[in-house]
Amino acid sequence: MKISLIAGARPNFMKIAPIIHAAQRAQKAGSNILYRLIHTGQHYDKSMSDTFFEELNIPEPDVNLGCGGGTQAEQTAAIMVAFEKELILNPADLVVVVGDVTSTMACSIVAKKLNTRVAHVEAGIRSGDLTMPEEINRMVTDSITDYFFTTSEVANQNLLRAGVQQDDIFFVGNVMIDTLLINIPKFSKPLIFDQLQLESRKYLVLTIHRPANVDAAEKLTRTMKEIVNNVQGLPIIFPIHPRTAKIFSELGIEADNLHIVDPMGYLEFNYLVKNSKAVITDSGGITEETTIMGIPCITLRDNTERPETITIGTNELIGTSPDAIKPALEKLFSGNWKKGGIPDLWDGKAAERILKVMMKI
Repeated sequence: MKISLIAGARPNFMKIAPIIHAAQRAQKAGSNILYRLIHTGQHYDKSMSDTFFEELNIPEPDVNLGCGGGTQAEQTAAIMVAFEKELILNPADLVVVVGDVTSTMACSIVAKKLNTRVAHVEAGIRSGDLTMPEEINRMVTDSITDYFFTTSEVANQNLLRAGVQQDDIFFVGNVMIDTLLINIPKFSKPLIFDQLQLESRKYLVLTIHRPANVDAAEKLTRTMKEIVNNVQGLPIIFPIHPRTAKIFSELGIEADNLHIVDPMGYLEFNYLVKNSKAVITDSGGITEETTIMGIPCITLRDNTERPETITIGTNELIGTSPDAIKPALEKLFSGNWKKGGIPDLWDGKAAERILKVMMKI
């Protein structure tokens, strides 16, 4: 069985990694499974060096299609043209896409037009917000997918409502959590931890990059002011997204307890998260990781495609209004933040379940 594994951005590799590990174990056990790792090059990331692949314990991609840059349409078209050539040269029995980036949608379309079956890992998640490119990518991908690997019962229900047959839905758990759990013992203390003399549970981690939070200068300034002024003087570690950095540099926002640092590797960033008092973010994946690590998470979004991090986990969705930040931080510092639990099948074995299904089909 020949499988093409598609990744277009860093988070995709974190989802692909456990599937590769499961395939490697199956190969050693005598299974006739071959995989080809394809990086579309959708996101150029200078930190995607040999060290990154070494951290995740996966081989470098078999090919990089080099489709970075351009508008949404230009990038989608470039990925489709390049992946069509790749799939014709290296046919597969199954194309496996993960997550919801442009590459996920583009490669699914190409595969289906070449009469190749498609499996979508993290299928069925929905935010209901069509202003998000990711939501469109999810909907289009799931409309042509053959096999749906889901992270939650909510995702299962979303797919059933969309007309997907029950037999094509496989509730397997969360591959991101597979990667997290296997790497917790390898988390690495970043230099900044000692440089700033940080102490466990006595600092916060901040990540924001979505347009609703950072595109308007006045709103971003207010948001930062509310955060800085309501953390009781604790240090705020802010690994700044390149998109945010460009806007942030023009605003001149400074505070004694605000420490802006470059983006970090997976092992260093999650060391910071695991030892923090709380995380303030607008990321989706981080809300999953904080849920597993039991870290309070304040999410600056009006909607989420991961509702189980709220209903079960440690996450609270407070919206994008700066006015909502102070009450959330007051709740945190009063000791009244919920403890949270672990969603079903977020146990580090999702990739094993995925591979068992793949071998059957």
